Amino acid sequence: MRTHFQRDLDQMQLHILGMAAMVERVIDQTIRAFQTRQPGLAEEVIRGDENIDQEENFVEEECLKMLALHQPVAVDLRRIVAVLKINGDLERMADLSVNIAERVLMLGEGPTLPFPGKVQWMAEVTKQMVRQSLEAFVQMDAHLARRVIRMDDDVDRLNKEIIDELIVLMQSQPGCVTQGLSVFSAVRHLERIADHATNIAEDVVYLVEGEIIRHRLPEAVAG
Repeated sequence: MRTHFQRDLDQMQLHILGMAAMVERVIDQTIRAFQTRQPGLAEEVIRGDENIDQEENFVEEECLKMLALHQPVAVDLRRIVAVLKINGDLERMADLSVNIAERVLMLGEGPTLPFPGKVQWMAEVTKQMVRQSLEAFVQMDAHLARRVIRMDDDVDRLNKEIIDELIVLMQSQPGCVTQGLSVFSAVRHLERIADHATNIAEDVVYLVEGEIIRHRLPEAVAG
């Protein structure tokens, strides 16, 4: 029985890692499309979302099947629960990437609005958070996961500063309001992707240490 369970665990791990690789690639494509305003790349992101949805369904079904058939306990139970949660966060990241891609298509219409300089910085920090949260999961590295959680404060700060700049810009250039709102929306979706990377990092801490740190004070998260 244990042999069958271990085989199922290994298969689950392979699929969640495959999905993570797909989502990381999509986020990278989305950010490049946003930064360079490439509608073709944005359309590629939108077309690929169905594959990620199908993989998310498969991973969830496998996790639920293992819970029902094997009734795992201790670290095995934590692993399956963590994968279930990470699976959902990955799928949501992909959905947010599609939302950004749709904003890129809208940015191709009308006058060109210059991006606030901090947009590039925020995009890079978000990519780092996604990459490192997934690396923490692969390596079972709670220390790296906690570092990702702390990075979310930088993204939140940049999000607020960029939105403030966009408001001033749209007030001074009323003809660019539509474009400004598209950038505004894309930046908010970037911030949400960072939030999901934080969720994954928190799940890694739970998986490794058995401690739920979500909604905890910063000093408790520091570890």
